[in-house]
Amino acid sequence: MTGPTGRYGRRRQGETARDTVERGSVAAELAVALPAVVLTLALGVGALGAAARQVALQDASADAARVLGRGESMAAAERIVSGAVPGAGLSSSRGDDLVCVTTRVEAEIGGLIRLSLRARSCALDGGG
Repeated sequence: MTGPTGRYGRRRQGETARDTVERGSVAAELAVALPAVVLTLALGVGALGAAARQVALQDASADAARVLGRGESMAAAERIVSGAVPGAGLSSSRGDDLVCVTTRVEAEIGGLIRLSLRARSCALDGGG
C-alpha cells in the first residue's frame, strides 16, 4: 500500500514527503511532453524525406530534358522520371532551341501535411 510516506509506508533514506510528490509530477510532465516530442520528430523526418524527394525530382527532370534534347521518345523520358521518383508525372515543351521538362509529384509529411513538389529543367534541343 502506498501512503504519504512512500511505497509500503516507508520513505527512502533522506527523502521527504515533498520529494515523493515531486517524483510523481516528473512522470506526469513526461507523459504530457512525450507526444509533442514524438510529433516533432515525425514531422522532422517527413520534411527531410520531402526534401530528398525534391532533389530526386530535380535530377530526374534534368535527365529527362537531356533525353528529349537528344531526340529520344517521351516514353524514354517518362521511364527515367518514374524510375527516379515513383508516382511523378511530367510535361514537356519546346521553343527557342530548348526542350523543357516539368515534373510534379505529391509528398506527405507525417501523414498530416500534403505538398505538391515541382521541378523544371531545360536542355538544348538537338533532336529537332
